[in-house]
Parts: sequence; structure tokens; C-alpha cells
Amino acid sequence: MDISVNIAGITLKNPIITASGTCGFGREMNEIFPISALGAISGKGTTLNPREGNPSPRIAETPSGMLNSVGLQNPGVDWFIEKELPFMKKAGATVIANIAGSTVEEYVETARRISSTGTDMVELNISCPNIKNGGLAFGTDTKNIEEITKKVKDVLRQPLIVKLSPNVTSITDMALAAESAGADAVSLINTLLGMRIDIKTGKPILANVFGGLSGPAVLPVALRMVYQVSHAVKIPVIGMGGIMNAENVVEFMYAGAKAVMIGTASIIDPAAPYKILKEYEKLAESGFLK
Repeated sequence: MDISVNIAGITLKNPIITASGTCGFGREMNEIFPISALGAISGKGTTLNPREGNPSPRIAETPSGMLNSVGLQNPGVDWFIEKELPFMKKAGATVIANIAGSTVEEYVETARRISSTGTDMVELNISCPNIKNGGLAFGTDTKNIEEITKKVKDVLRQPLIVKLSPNVTSITDMALAAESAGADAVSLINTLLGMRIDIKTGKPILANVFGGLSGPAVLPVALRMVYQVSHAVKIPVIGMGGIMNAENVVEFMYAGAKAVMIGTASIIDPAAPYKILKEYEKLAESGFLK
């Protein structure tokens, strides 16, 4: 059965994509299952220069989820282009490069370097703090979203996905800002801001105090936001947030998503995206997806 989807002119053989930051660049996953079987791989968040990330501890368990404050540890865009992208393409994956930065200029230069490569799509992580704007995250202000989306879009030849932060007053306003500035698609939700405290010490568990909450706990929030955004914009919506099985995928589809990203489930079971794909295929074959 044909379960392919089209996102901004790019055909994915199915709607299952790995969420950035949860699969590296697919090397380890490819030892467990063929990453070419998935709709696409959204790789580790990539910045202009290498980053060591935040101090540890930077992972904490929560009821029905987890907090992470990894801090975009990555080898930098040049390493991605020279070392990781060739592997991903040779493995047969459709590649989404997730890019991040601390200034508009960093985002633009990272996108410029990726533009001339075989990367299929680019995902713009706008949950990063804008150091030139007092640390306010790019994705919490419509003017910032419009500026960064337009400037990145201007240097890219690939379709641009803007990954939206849920830590805002109106998710639809943010999505409309991205669409108006030329985004070809939006993905949501990124993690919700949270924290945990060690009652033995009275101090936060994470060294960075706050972290991003993901996992099944956020699924109802993610569904609500995907529903709102899909009814507000005309561009494709990619949904994510707490997806643990094929039934969750179907929920996101009914909410208006054209494709989905699997994240925290892969931390529990690295084969989760492939297993969920196989479950989804069975649902399609049974006629459930009508």
C-alpha cells in the first residue's frame, strides 16, 4: 500500500521521521535497522562551529517523560558535510539537516554551507536564545521568526522547515509568522521548558537548572498545537511530541499532520521508529487508515 507523503515537493516513502537530537546522524540506528526504510532522518542539531554542550548532569527522568539539557553538542556544520552527510546518503536516507545558532548570522552561514550539498531539506531550530536580543529565544517572537526565516530561506535551495517552540503564548501566531516569511513547512512541538529538584540536596537535578520536557507526557499538548496550527496555515505540518506507537501517529494525522517525528521513544528503544513504521504499515494494510 502506498503510504508515501509529500512535504514541500519532497516525496517521503512514509510519514515516519526521526526527531533531531535523538538519533545522532543515524549511524547507530543503521546497525539495528536500515535507516533508508524511514521517511527521513532529521539529524543532530548542527551549528556553525563545534559545541561541547552543557555541563552534566543534563538528562533527568520525569513522570511519563524526560528532561534534557544537552545544549546542542555537535561537531559543527563542516564535519556534518564532510563526514556525516555522505554516510547518510550512502545509506539511502532522505536527509533533513537541523540547524541552530546564537545569532542570525550563524544560522545564515550554516544554511549557506548546507545549501550546496545533497541535503534534502533543512529544519530550522528556532528555540535557541538570541544572544543579540538579550537571550530571548528566536521562536518566541514573531518578528524574530520572520527575520530569521526569510534570511535563511534566501540562501537555501532546499525546502525549509521551521521547528516551532511550544513555550509561547500563541503557537498559531508563530506558525503564521514562519509561513509569511517563506517557510515551506513547520514542525512542532519542540520540548516544553521544565525542571526537577533532588529532594536530598534541594537543588535542581540538571546542571543547567531547566531542560526540555519530552515523552508521552507532552502528547496532549503537542496534539492540541498541531491541530491549531494545521487549521491556521496552508503549508504542511509535521507533528511530534510523545509519539510511542502507530496509534499515536494516527492521532497526529487526524490532528492535521502530514508526517511525524519520533523522538524520546528512540531513547527507550533505538529501534522504535522502525517498529512504529511497521505497526503503521499494518494499520494501513488493514484499511484502518481511511
